Amino acid sequence: MPDRSKFNYAALPFIGIHIACLAVFWLGIDSVALWMCVVLFLVRKFGITGGYHRYFSHRAYKTSRLFQFLLGFLGATSGQRGPVWWAAQHRHHHKYSDTDEDIHSAEKKGFYWSHVGWVLSPEYDDYNEKLVKDLTRYPELLWLEKYHFVPPILLAVVCYLAYGWLGLFWGFFVSTTILYHTTFAINSLCHVFGSQRYETGESSKNSLWLALITLGEGWHNNHHRYPLAACQGFFWWEIDISYYVLVVLSWFGIVWDLKQPPKQLLQPETVIAKTKTSTVA
Repeated sequence: MPDRSKFNYAALPFIGIHIACLAVFWLGIDSVALWMCVVLFLVRKFGITGGYHRYFSHRAYKTSRLFQFLLGFLGATSGQRGPVWWAAQHRHHHKYSDTDEDIHSAEKKGFYWSHVGWVLSPEYDDYNEKLVKDLTRYPELLWLEKYHFVPPILLAVVCYLAYGWLGLFWGFFVSTTILYHTTFAINSLCHVFGSQRYETGESSKNSLWLALITLGEGWHNNHHRYPLAACQGFFWWEIDISYYVLVVLSWFGIVWDLKQPPKQLLQPETVIAKTKTSTVA
């Protein structure tokens, strides 16, 4: 069990970003600042969902080495560490989901811990390199890992230069905070609230409203059914914006080989072995 009495001082920037959001009560807002917040949230959200999650964590599709780096850089602007650390923690979660070894199990360690408590713990400041050998062979990804603070700082500077204090606080601080909690909500809310189509041996749920605000990540029970799929909405009525973006990118040859869930797995009554739905291909 993690030692919850210890504080991770590396999390101070994370806390600082939240505190900085309070400045908007003095700065106010206008239409430009609001649009900056929304656009930078959506673009960077795809960096997490389509990049950090579906590509780096699960290898659900293929892309070029250049676009791989661009995805990693985009994801890093969200202030959620580098792609290697993120993928390692996520693969660990899938390997031990809802057991005592799970990093952020809402069922085992409580809602607060699964949502944000684990982020503040120094125990998870490092990552298990054995889980991400496919990623650590790229020097540019290790550079992103070492200097993961550079992309968000650069974005913050750009926001300020583009639209002053309103641009900085709404375009960067507020949108980054929303990014944090929409990401964390999948770890917490999607293991507590929603429906469970598939018996996956853990507590993952499907949630339409979370799918809408997380660009498709709310179909979390689907995802735990078959983590390798590029889509998390398994049926046409399950809105999955991240997947739609990946499909458009595939039309231009930027990404390819988007993995789909096997048809037999779509049926809830089909019993499968966990080893056959491994985290990465």
